[in-house]
Amino acid sequence: MMQPISAKELEYLVDSMSNEDLLMKQCAVAAATVSNQALRQQCMQLQQTHQQHYDMLMQALAQHQQLAPTQPQQ
Repeated sequence: MMQPISAKELEYLVDSMSNEDLLMKQCAVAAATVSNQALRQQCMQLQQTHQQHYDMLMQALAQHQQLAPTQPQQ
């Protein structure tokens, strides 16, 4: 059975998602600005990898959302 995630784990997930989002944006900018086709392709591939990481983290968060309490804990 899946356990609810702790506040510390939630913080880690949020930080990781923020980092992956930033890396996606940086790769997109790099891909749009470099003139070397091989480098552009590598940046696009890295952007896709970071998107997959972000999606996996979002999926993990969604799986635990159903376990989250609906009322503040006493």
